[in-house]
Amino acid sequence: MHSNRAPFWLTATAWAVIIFLHFPLIIIALYAFNTEEAAFSFPPSGFTLHWFQVAAARGDILNAVTLSLKVAALATIIALILGTLAAAALWRKAFFGRNVISFVLMLPIALPGIITGLALLTAFNKLGITPGMFTLVVGHATFCVVIVFNNVVARFRRTAWSMVEASMDLGADGWQTFRYIILPGLASAMLAGGMLAFALSFDEIIVTTFTAGHEQTLPLWLLNQLGRPRDVPVTNVVALVVMLATMLPILGAWWLTRDTDTTAGSEK
Repeated sequence: MHSNRAPFWLTATAWAVIIFLHFPLIIIALYAFNTEEAAFSFPPSGFTLHWFQVAAARGDILNAVTLSLKVAALATIIALILGTLAAAALWRKAFFGRNVISFVLMLPIALPGIITGLALLTAFNKLGITPGMFTLVVGHATFCVVIVFNNVVARFRRTAWSMVEASMDLGADGWQTFRYIILPGLASAMLAGGMLAFALSFDEIIVTTFTAGHEQTLPLWLLNQLGRPRDVPVTNVVALVVMLATMLPILGAWWLTRDTDTTAGSEK
């Protein structure tokens, strides 16, 4: 009798890989609560929330967090607008250059971050734009658009065109059809894409390095802390916060899109 369960060795290997990948993250989270000021004294000597209080009182950390949140929020809004419009344009109509546009949209996420960062920095220099808040938002939006586009266009492809035709046959205009037929099906995909885009923008480091100028986001702050061993406990706390800030939106996006194959009106 055939079993759908994976062999024991395959399951054990999968769990071993997961533990191997996440073990450093677990160590950082554990030592964020360590009472010792030393970097990694094993075993941890006790449990404390002192370093969280220290981190919350640091103005440089709060400024970096605020900047990262602003950049991520603005980049996500831009990505939601442009990504959704691009998905709508490429959904049904076949036109000359359609595949080229799709390829160009995918380039920022497909290319190594250092290539994207260098390209953006060169473009900004040619245009006479000084790196700062504006360039940060534009740089992050370039790859956030891809995330939103992928989610939305996948949901568009699962939308039965017969439902749109039925709405139009019943007298609905284009806006009513979009509002009552298309948008409800897109809502969770847009939200999931936005959450993923926000998470990626919040912890982006490579493109940020080339486009930040004198601005310092939270990932850049963490990078600068590598040369300051006395601040390791505080750095662990900030790293834990970053992990949670990026993990929760990703889990939320997964939860929102976990039933996409059974969405009403979807096409297999």
